[in-house]
Amino acid sequence: MKVIRFYILFILGMQSFDLKAQQNPNALDIFQDTLIKISSKVIAAQSDAQKLEINGRFVKTLVEALKVTNSFSYAFDSLKNVSVIKSPDQAFRILSWYVLLENGTYRYYGAIQMNTKSGPLKLYPLIDQTDNIGDPNGITNNQKWFGARYYEIVPVTSGSRLSYYVLLGWKGNTQVTTKKVIDILVFDRDKLSFGAPVFDGKELKGKNRIIFEYAKSNAMTLKTDLKAGMIVFDHLTSFDPEIKDKFEYYGSDGTFDGFKIIGGRLKLQEDIVLNNDADSNDELYADPKKNVKPIRKF
Repeated sequence: MKVIRFYILFILGMQSFDLKAQQNPNALDIFQDTLIKISSKVIAAQSDAQKLEINGRFVKTLVEALKVTNSFSYAFDSLKNVSVIKSPDQAFRILSWYVLLENGTYRYYGAIQMNTKSGPLKLYPLIDQTDNIGDPNGITNNQKWFGARYYEIVPVTSGSRLSYYVLLGWKGNTQVTTKKVIDILVFDRDKLSFGAPVFDGKELKGKNRIIFEYAKSNAMTLKTDLKAGMIVFDHLTSFDPEIKDKFEYYGSDGTFDGFKIIGGRLKLQEDIVLNNDADSNDELYADPKKNVKPIRKF
């Protein structure tokens, strides 16, 4: 019922358009200030029911804001709880965020706003159905979304046409593990889908998305690296070789793997070497193999 209610809120928001706001050049600033206040109330709420109710107001207000002319160009950069990222080709942007629940799990929210060149709003609401997706490898759509807070979009072309977009996302999971996701977004006319079998590599046949899970107390790198020319990520392994598939014991082993785009597909590259730019903090690092103490500068 909560999912249905969220979807209804999006529909109501799409139907109720404020013409006065459209005519006001400061309308989006006002909307952003309102959204910041509502967001603070979501965080301060004492129960899940209150959080979700207030977040419903946030959703409706955000949709109203996106209806304002030229909203696609408005960054919403003061709205810190919402990740707002545009595709490099400026075709669309994704707004995504989460609500942290009392049991340590997360509910995800989002929308894809198409760039309509100042025309009427074209918006795809993203309905988090993580708990109802039996197969996390399945191909889904915006109404059956494997929720995440996205932070990077990578377009992939094959030949002369755009094939799909790679989405990198953070997916807080439970009190003991965190997830990150490499998902695939495909547009087909007025429809979109998440997930596609574009991965090549050991044990990756038939994979539609890549899901990493690791101990909540650890961090994981998942990003594009321009120097390496690929999407790079920490190689995760169990801290105890005898413990398998208990991801609260998983973390980086200090090595990196990556996906290189070759022929419109993501091909796994194992044990890659990343060469970072020189940094002033490098002198503070002591190579354990050389048993040399760091030189400290103050």
